[in-house]
Amino acid sequence: MSVDALKSALPDYAKDTKLNLGSVTTTSSLTEQQLWGTVLASALASRNARVVRELAEDAADYLSAEAFDAAKAAASIMAMNNVYYRATHLLSDDTYGTLRAGLRMNVIGKPGVEKVDFELWCLAVSAVNGCGQCLDSHEKVLRDAGMPREQIQEALKIAAVVHAAALTLEGEEALAPATV
Repeated sequence: MSVDALKSALPDYAKDTKLNLGSVTTTSSLTEQQLWGTVLASALASRNARVVRELAEDAADYLSAEAFDAAKAAASIMAMNNVYYRATHLLSDDTYGTLRAGLRMNVIGKPGVEKVDFELWCLAVSAVNGCGQCLDSHEKVLRDAGMPREQIQEALKIAAVVHAAALTLEGEEALAPATV
């Protein structure tokens, strides 16, 4: 199992990340599609090739082809939206927040999976990318659809742990002595 490969690759000082990676992928109250779509979308948002490869391998065992593509689409659309909406929120001139974005976001309306699952994946990616405006928007849609806060929190924990694993492995790679 690829989660196990990632856990094995994490150094001893990252024991908490290793333990958390195991628990968020095995003790979830999310559906398998919600869980593994969140894992995959978060891995893609982490931008770590090894984490993406390892977790995509596991996700493929639980996701249909449509759900796998939808998780990738969530990571892609939120990469754009998180930058745009975070920037308009951070600018001192509030007028930017009132202007029409004019960016295509058709996949949000027709993601190819249940809307609540896609929104959950968008929320997780927004957490990794640090966009408060997108987090608020997706959390509201999820809550309005009846998703309990505890399940929304699970997606946030998955995003946090996957991102921590990605950064830890990147740091280890950067610190490793160069080989000739």
